[in-house]
Amino acid sequence: MQHVAKISSKEGELMEIRRDFYLDKLIKRKHNGLIKIITGIRRCGKSYLLNNIFYQHLLSCGIDDAHIIRFAFDSADDLQKIGESPIAMGKEKRGVNPEKFMAYVNSRLADEGMYYLLLDEVQEMDCFEAVLNGYLRKANMDVYVTGSNAKFLSKDIITEFAGRGDEMHMYPLSFAEFMSVYPGDKYMGLAEYMLYGGIPAVVLREGTAEKAAALQNLLSEIYLSDIYKRNRIRNKGEMEDLLNILASAIGSLTNYEKLKNTFKSVKKSKITSTTIKKYLDCLEDSFLIEAASRYDVKGKAYIDTPKKYYFSDLGLRNARINFRQFEQTHSMENVIYNELCMRGYSVDVGVVPIAVRDDSGNVVRKQLEVDFVCNMGSVRYYIQSAYSLPDEMKRAQEVRPLKNIDDTFKKIIITKDIVPAYYDEYGILTVNIYDFLLDCDSLEK
Repeated sequence: MQHVAKISSKEGELMEIRRDFYLDKLIKRKHNGLIKIITGIRRCGKSYLLNNIFYQHLLSCGIDDAHIIRFAFDSADDLQKIGESPIAMGKEKRGVNPEKFMAYVNSRLADEGMYYLLLDEVQEMDCFEAVLNGYLRKANMDVYVTGSNAKFLSKDIITEFAGRGDEMHMYPLSFAEFMSVYPGDKYMGLAEYMLYGGIPAVVLREGTAEKAAALQNLLSEIYLSDIYKRNRIRNKGEMEDLLNILASAIGSLTNYEKLKNTFKSVKKSKITSTTIKKYLDCLEDSFLIEAASRYDVKGKAYIDTPKKYYFSDLGLRNARINFRQFEQTHSMENVIYNELCMRGYSVDVGVVPIAVRDDSGNVVRKQLEVDFVCNMGSVRYYIQSAYSLPDEMKRAQEVRPLKNIDDTFKKIIITKDIVPAYYDEYGILTVNIYDFLLDCDSLEK
């Protein structure tokens, strides 16, 4: 059975975006005795996944609709069901009354059968942690929630639910999901995907001007506004300058000292490394950016700094710099990083130390870089992102770090060149990015 997100386009047509990848994850988590928590950057489709796609799945399994309790804490209609007024709550600067909500849920419990509680924007309820933990003690209650990044983040989950939360992180549309609604071929599709990203509401906009305007609005009115509100940031200019720097340097090694020096030389700012770290943490907690740590492949140890930063959605990154700076090499690297994370890999930047002799015959130590070291359980891949491999010299450059890794884990080069997948004499697999993105099993071939 196919499960889709249905969103109306500008002309009113019903567009369908498959999100089966995440639906399957929720299905596997059913009845596991934990609070299922869907996190992710705002507008990536969390609410629709829970309240429409998963809801329809439950109905298709024969669950009585009376045993599915859906409640959106940002919905005026739902708030009226429990005697709450959004206007009054705004004036009084308070959240939803938990006792009113619990009374409503109790009124829906008519028997001892299993009930499914699907709660959207649950952080809008006061004391929501205590309420949810209380439902966990009920044997006939299976709880699923989403929350916005303003107050409901993965770090909070660890603290508030103390091992009783099961987080499922959701990303904007993958390229495969994007192509399910894109009218052109995969080549034009990837170009648009790398420019405007995969936020569903943006993807379904008509025209480049509308897409760009939607991204600008989301960035300023939703994402940055959430960050300022949650973290009580007063110097918004510094935060936005930092975001500009990161957007201009995706895929580049970055540390706090380097960023501080950039602020000092370009902005004549006296911002401290501590403040920069705080701002970076805020951006990561909002899921706007993600950091990839460096990993010494031979020493089997992590290196604290520098790190690489990638945007969870390239459209937001490009909107931040007004679509002025579009390097396909770095954009492709960002797309690969996001795809690997979405598939569930833990992704680091690989460092391969080697010793070579210089022109004078002296031994010199160098560090070669592997773009991505990907781990999932006992599986590991070493991956190089190579926009193009026009000649043997360029290929030798990409292969060199991989050849200097002496373990037997699979080594892969992903290129934008249109080539069939093949293994070279070193056992290194080369695959084109279209096959990689559209075939979830492409790395296994």
